Amino acid sequence: MITEHVLVHITSGQESAFEASVAQALPIITAAPGCHQAVVRRQFEDPSTYLLLIDWESVEAHMAFRQSDLFPKWKELTWAFYDQPAQVSHFHQPFLSQP
Repeated sequence: MITEHVLVHITSGQESAFEASVAQALPIITAAPGCHQAVVRRQFEDPSTYLLLIDWESVEAHMAFRQSDLFPKWKELTWAFYDQPAQVSHFHQPFLSQP
C-alpha cells in the first residue's frame, strides 16, 4: 500500500466553498478500485492550504483512477478552487512507528 500526498493551495476566500465541494468529491475517490481511504486536512498556519492523503493499494491503482471515468468528476468538483497546481507525491508505508 502507498499513500498519495497532495498539497493544495486554494484561492483565498474560497475555503468554505472548497470544503463543501471536496466533501462531495471524497466519495468519488473512495469508490475507486484500490482506494482504501481518503482524508483532507486544513493547514493551521495557512488556512488556504489543504493536505489530501489517500491510501491506495499501489501507484498503479492511483494511475488507473486518473484514467477512469471517476477522475473528471473529481476534477470538476475540486480543481476550480486551486490557486496553483497541486503538489502530488507518493509515500511507502511507515518503516518506523510508535504506538
